Amino acid sequence: MSEETERTVFAAPWGTLLKTTSTVLVVVLLGAAIGGLIFLPAATPPICRWVIGVTSPLILLGSLPFVVRGYTIQPGGLVVRRLFWNTRISWMGLKSAELNPEAMKRSVRLFGNGGGFVFAGWFRNRELGLYRAFVNDLKRAVVLRFPGRTVVVSPDNPAEFVAAVNSHLRSALPLPGGSE
Repeated sequence: MSEETERTVFAAPWGTLLKTTSTVLVVVLLGAAIGGLIFLPAATPPICRWVIGVTSPLILLGSLPFVVRGYTIQPGGLVVRRLFWNTRISWMGLKSAELNPEAMKRSVRLFGNGGGFVFAGWFRNRELGLYRAFVNDLKRAVVLRFPGRTVVVSPDNPAEFVAAVNSHLRSALPLPGGSE
């Protein structure tokens, strides 16, 4: 009988809300850039044309690197794979991992990106308090609770992710009464 290997790499698919907000953002900002360059009256100072034409695409380019591509469960912690770098979240002190599709409801964004290619940064709501999000699909939210901090992620299969995190943590804990 072969031992089943637990999955440790999870994709981060985009949910409908992220697809919609990102599309609207691209259309509005590129429309502003093109419209600002082409349709502003000739009497508009060149600096205004330049600011509008350059700032809008820069906002888009500035948002892209924060895209979440996926998550990898490792012995030391969770790796959030971004476009150009990884963010590591240590398992130290993890109390629970739970699927909660309502986790980000009624949240206020304190710092970060609220829908331009990702929902990432620092947020607050009544249920979770202050938390950090690395989310592409609000309906796939998984809440990781640590002493003094909370992290929300959105893997492609939240139930399997929670089971893998919990299994990984159980296997990393010393057995009661055993030697260290």
